[in-house]
Amino acid sequence: MAAQNDIQLTIPKDDGKTNECQTPNKESFDYSQRAQWLRAAVLGANDGLVSVASLMMGIGAVKNDVAVMIITGFAGLVAGACSMAIGEFVSVYSQLDIEVAQMKRERKLEEDNEQSEKEKLPNPIQAAFASALAFSLGALVPLLAASFIGDYKVRLIVVIVAVTIALVAFGGVGAVLGRTPVVKSCLRVLIGGWIAMAITFGLTKLIGSSGL
Repeated sequence: MAAQNDIQLTIPKDDGKTNECQTPNKESFDYSQRAQWLRAAVLGANDGLVSVASLMMGIGAVKNDVAVMIITGFAGLVAGACSMAIGEFVSVYSQLDIEVAQMKRERKLEEDNEQSEKEKLPNPIQAAFASALAFSLGALVPLLAASFIGDYKVRLIVVIVAVTIALVAFGGVGAVLGRTPVVKSCLRVLIGGWIAMAITFGLTKLIGSSGL
């Protein structure tokens, strides 16, 4: 009878352990799988938005012609998208080589674990495409905002407002996808973008006014 009681006591313990193991599996999600393309997309969009907007603001500080501003912004879009794609491809491919080499040094892992690790390896082509596309989409915001405004001062204000809205939107999207604090992410992206535009505008205005 004592032995039977011992057996009966161990049954709920096993069930409890089983439930504990099963519960996290239903709620857990590996966000590292989306980290590469998310990082490339968020950085690309922010870079395209901030760099092209700052470039256009700098040109606007010394040139009132809308055509010059648009052409400069478009050149920045094309050059930046190509640069981001190539840089992201080289960077992620280097990371891929390092991780593959590390996996080869760990042949003692089980086959299932090895297959799972391979699925998490970075994809350089995906990262390059996401970065270039996001950069182009971000750069279109100041370009479109300035394309239909003839007045010089109004054009600058419209670009600043459009870029501000886009910065908040990009920061919020990145925070939601990455499950990070939304307000903190939006403020960080917004303040960084404002600082970049202000520095570019101020330095270009200073150089232009000095006659260099």
